[in-house]
Amino acid sequence: MDAQMKKGVLDALVLTVLKEGDSYGYQLSERVAGIMEVSETALYPVLRRLEAQAMLETYSEEYQGRLRKYYRLTKRGREKLHEYAAGLSDLARVIAVIIKGEKQ
Repeated sequence: MDAQMKKGVLDALVLTVLKEGDSYGYQLSERVAGIMEVSETALYPVLRRLEAQAMLETYSEEYQGRLRKYYRLTKRGREKLHEYAAGLSDLARVIAVIIKGEKQ
């Protein structure tokens, strides 16, 4: 997959996974990697960028004597996810035409 396309899809996927509930970094990376090929090291810059854009917020909780950083979807993140869903729906229609030769 093209790097630019992968970036947009990865953003949407991270927001979608977090829509299901808060998650700490490793858990989130495992869930995303189960859907799309992405390394854990590639995911953290995405999380930082989405947090800087106020689509995610973070908080820490102690687990077995260590702090875990959790990510939570914000209202702005939910709004952006809705925008992604609309755009990706249109893209899915176009992809179906390209891959399967389906006509609209």
